[in-house]
Amino acid sequence: MKAHERLALRHLRAQVPDPELRRALTPDYLIGCKRILVSSDYYPALTRPNVSLVTDAITEIREHSLVAGAEHQADAIVYGTGFKVTDALTEQRIVGRDGLKLQEAWRDGIEAYLGVTTSGFPNLFFLLGPNTGLGHNSVVFMIESQARYVVECLRLLSRTRARAVDVRPEAQREFNDRLRARLDPLVWNAGGCDSWYLDEHGVNRTIWPGFTFEYWARTRRVKPGAYELIY
Repeated sequence: MKAHERLALRHLRAQVPDPELRRALTPDYLIGCKRILVSSDYYPALTRPNVSLVTDAITEIREHSLVAGAEHQADAIVYGTGFKVTDALTEQRIVGRDGLKLQEAWRDGIEAYLGVTTSGFPNLFFLLGPNTGLGHNSVVFMIESQARYVVECLRLLSRTRARAVDVRPEAQREFNDRLRARLDPLVWNAGGCDSWYLDEHGVNRTIWPGFTFEYWARTRRVKPGAYELIY
């Protein structure tokens, strides 16, 4: 990532002549740890005479102001807090086998097999499920691969005349263990930042660690042995 970092810092120097402002705008984590903003007008907006960059923590919100170090008058507040990903389904009532609720199954963190199926919930399929987001490339390609995989699961049901498929716990566990091992040394986990990619335990439940063509290859065919067929 060093080449990308040099390019980004050169861009920062070219657009922000004030060294103090430039210092405040320089991240303290490895580039790529958070989603990269590609922009030619972001830095110039912060150098305008009617704009101030305040990096102190906000300690209080008042009726017409914010307190961050000092009190700052404010007409509007924009919350740029990322995305609701790891807790997106906390309010949904999804009940699987033996009355198992999805929230109970995911009490230690959200996970699925190939990001599509989760054990204990027959015929429940996710598109853009756990660990199928991207820090690169187009996520639409991932969704298309998942949609094709779901259709292959339905064809398996049709061929076998089974009523449902449920991914085996050991298949899901093996997949996620390998996923964790691949993610741990990568920039999204080891880059030194907090991001919406990580859950409250610091586990990356969002990003696919490999290439999109690898995910496409893995989801081209359903492995019947990974599933329990329910008749």
